[in-house]
Amino acid sequence: MSDPSRPRASLRTAVVWDVLKDALDRRVKATGRESLDVLDTGGGSGKFAVPAARLGHRVTVVDPSPNALFALERRAAEADVADRVQGVQGDVHGLFDVVERGGYDAVLCHGVLEYVDDPAEGVANAVASLRPGGVLSLLASGLGGAVLARALAGHFTEARHALDDPDGRWGEGDPVPRRFTTEQLTALVEGAGLRVGAVHGVRVFADLVPGVLVDTEPGALDALLKLEAAAAELPAFHSVATQLHVLGETREAAEA
Repeated sequence: MSDPSRPRASLRTAVVWDVLKDALDRRVKATGRESLDVLDTGGGSGKFAVPAARLGHRVTVVDPSPNALFALERRAAEADVADRVQGVQGDVHGLFDVVERGGYDAVLCHGVLEYVDDPAEGVANAVASLRPGGVLSLLASGLGGAVLARALAGHFTEARHALDDPDGRWGEGDPVPRRFTTEQLTALVEGAGLRVGAVHGVRVFADLVPGVLVDTEPGALDALLKLEAAAAELPAFHSVATQLHVLGETREAAEA
């Protein structure tokens, strides 16, 4: 079972999980409540929801896929947190058909904006589900990382196409409908009324390093994890990250 706190999975999730866990810990201290209400939009099989529930929080996962929600139920049961994880079928555009406005201390919106018709509406709905003092964890595909990956694979025309395309797509066969720059994501967060608390580049190196090297070279995985963590906060590396993570804070959270 994948878990952000486990080493192999951490190549893709460690940076986001560390930022998220710290944000949840700060909300616990600010509210004086040991258990928070967390909403995970597009949370799928619970890659972040189950670890958050392990911390004692109550997590509601909204996802359009019945199969993903079934996998979530199984994963939560295996982790012995089924009583703290609820799966609901729905999506971020129809969010308030299935959850309440202003009912959550933290909202996760990971891997959602790439696929929705209106990213601004998606972010606005996520923000509208926050309580005063709440935080938003936003994760989306980065434009620069895709351009770099196509170029390093020798697909130079596709890399140029992605660079020029309004949605950051490299061609007809691109499975990702939309990618973002740091400026675009932070503008969405600020446009929804939140303050940008932090920006991190995710998978700056992990997707470019041969897997065989990580798996066979002694100490390589740990060293790569440390490198990812060190580079994540540096703006110079945000433009080449596979994903971008933005932590948005309400005014009350920013002042806490």
